Amino acid sequence: MKILNLYCGIGGNRKLWGNEHEVTAVEINPEIAKIYKDFFPNDNIIVGDAHEYLLNHYKEFDFIWSSPPCPTHSRINTLLINGRGLKAKYPDMKLYQEIILLKHYFKGKWVVENVISFYEPLIEPQKIGRHFYWSNFPIKTNGKITQIVENRKGKANLQLKMEKIGIFVDDFHNFQGDKRTLINNCCEPQDGLDILNCALGEIKQKELFSSPKP
Repeated sequence: MKILNLYCGIGGNRKLWGNEHEVTAVEINPEIAKIYKDFFPNDNIIVGDAHEYLLNHYKEFDFIWSSPPCPTHSRINTLLINGRGLKAKYPDMKLYQEIILLKHYFKGKWVVENVISFYEPLIEPQKIGRHFYWSNFPIKTNGKITQIVENRKGKANLQLKMEKIGIFVDDFHNFQGDKRTLINNCCEPQDGLDILNCALGEIKQKELFSSPKP
């Protein structure tokens, strides 16, 4: 199966997918893309704009996973704006552009992931743990999405989350950016696998009912 993994980061959602599928991953940050490539050398990693790549290539895939940037939708960001007087920002509507595009034009299975927003979602999602998921198939997971309440320094809890997802900042070689953000942006690998399996089940069921009878 051909999979498109958009805004792939370091690949938390992809960690348990194995190597039986043809995965194309898109990440705009070259340093982060290098980490992803180190973890998943068999994947085709593209350094570029995931939003534009989706528009130009969505017809080429069987399953698409998209995790657009979440800060402008986050409840935490809103608390910081209201509590600290930071400048407000428009919510990034690329999130809904992708949902609408996939819903109306893409023939395969798709899922768009984001945080629970500070506003009522414009398109109703499925809610699992601290995440919203929009998809064209029902999602069932074990419900064990990482939920860690950070202490003031957050170091112990960062270590706990790294252990939970099985990805460690020591693996990031000479990356000079915010390693905490890389970890916090990771989807729970088990949920990534569960969601992929849900999509595969839907695809196999469709093939079963659409195949000609002997």
